[in-house]
Amino acid sequence: WYQRRVRGAMVRVKAPAMRAKSKDELLKQLEDLKTELSTLQVQKVTGGATNKLSKIKDVRKSIARCHTVLRANQRENLRKFYQKKKYIPLDLRPKKTRALRRMLTAHEASIKTKRQQKKDAHFSQRVFAIKA
Repeated sequence: WYQRRVRGAMVRVKAPAMRAKSKDELLKQLEDLKTELSTLQVQKVTGGATNKLSKIKDVRKSIARCHTVLRANQRENLRKFYQKKKYIPLDLRPKKTRALRRMLTAHEASIKTKRQQKKDAHFSQRVFAIKA
């Protein structure tokens, strides 16, 4: 897990190395990668070397990785924020299936109506002592 440098420019940044960085560092790195991409695109238009053109793909992928890590960190922080709250945003809730999401919770399923509670109280299960 290392960063390869080609003439002072960063290429192919590894995601685990990015996860260790803070948000400010990631944003700065993203800005650097974007400026590098723009210079490479200018070189492509003006007829630059072929090795520069192949570097465009690596830089674009690195920008995507940076965005992915930023988004993952943001979602992780949101999960921590909403952990103790009653309602959680839809995109942070577990996906499951539509049927499982609509299923009654254990508490809802265990609730009895007033009528059922009266029946249980007045006509409880009888216990018989059976001699063998």
